[in-house]
Amino acid sequence: MKRLFDIMLALVAGTILAIPMLAIALAVRWTSPGPVLYWSDRVGRDNRLFRMPKFRSMRTDTPAVATHLLPNPQDYVTPLGRWLRKTSLDELPQLWSILRGEMSVVGPRPALFNQEDLIALRTAAGVHRLTPGLTGWAQIHGRDELPIPEKVRLDAEYASRRTFRLDLWILFQTVGKVLRRENVAH
Repeated sequence: MKRLFDIMLALVAGTILAIPMLAIALAVRWTSPGPVLYWSDRVGRDNRLFRMPKFRSMRTDTPAVATHLLPNPQDYVTPLGRWLRKTSLDELPQLWSILRGEMSVVGPRPALFNQEDLIALRTAAGVHRLTPGLTGWAQIHGRDELPIPEKVRLDAEYASRRTFRLDLWILFQTVGKVLRRENVAH
C-alpha cells in the first residue's frame, strides 16, 4: 500500500508542479553556469547507492561533502540556491526517485555516500532496511539542526512505529514546516 501511495502522490504532485518545476529549471539555468540538476550519490535501502536529483543550488566547483562540513557553506550557494533551499524547492526532482522506487515519500532522508558515521549508525540500528524518504520523522523534529546520533534515534523510532497514519501525520507536519521555513541551516 505504501508503494502505491508513493506512486500516486508522486504522479499527482509531478503533474501539479510541472510548470513551476520548469520555471525553476529555467531560473537555475539562467542564474548560474552549469547543469539544472545536481545528481548526488546517496545511500538507499540496504545501503545500496543510487543517484538522487535535486535542482542545483550550489556552484559546480563545490566539494562533494555534506553542506555542514564545508568551511563556509554560504560561499558555495548560488543566489537562487539560497531561496531554493529555504523553500525546499530544490528537492522537487526527487519525485523521479520516488517513481523509480529508490525513495519513498516518507522515510529517513538518504545519506550522502561519504557520510560513513551516519551510515554506520543507521546500519547498527537497522534503519538501513528502510527505503529513504523525501521527508521523515527526523525532518519534522529538527531537520538540519539535529546531531547525527539524534537523527538516527528518530529514524529508528520511525522504523519501529511506522504506519500509514504516521506517514500522513509526517506529511502534514512537513507541509507546515516547509511553509514556515523551519530548521533549514544552509
